[in-house]
Amino acid sequence: MLTYVYFGTNALERAISFYDAVLTPLGMKRCVTNDPQWDVVSAGWGTYEENGLNELAFWIGKPFDGEKATVGNGSMIAFRARSWTEVDAFHAAALVHGGADEGPPGLRQHYAPDFYAAYVRDPDGNKVAAVCRGITALA
Repeated sequence: MLTYVYFGTNALERAISFYDAVLTPLGMKRCVTNDPQWDVVSAGWGTYEENGLNELAFWIGKPFDGEKATVGNGSMIAFRARSWTEVDAFHAAALVHGGADEGPPGLRQHYAPDFYAAYVRDPDGNKVAAVCRGITALA
């Protein structure tokens, strides 16, 4: 359904450090476009192959219009975690690397009996989550 998601940042190096730390526990690796103009204004995690013909990625970068990046009210992206332990590690890494807690790791049974999630704000204020479904005990 999606090709990519892009969040704006006002401090690219800080954002790269944050997302390297929080996405590594979820098994996500940095993708590089090998475009010297693009790779200095943005960074991505996920899949970027064949010059973007095969892409499923999360990107952060400077806004295209050159204006200050702002946070969307009601906007959030949730990353898939394979275990509760990954959700816990995502949340812990976020807090150590400049993120803010928006909901600690735990079951959200009002969504579903197996909905284990954690919610944070990145250093720019964007809301991100890690969610594990289908596992009802710590893995």
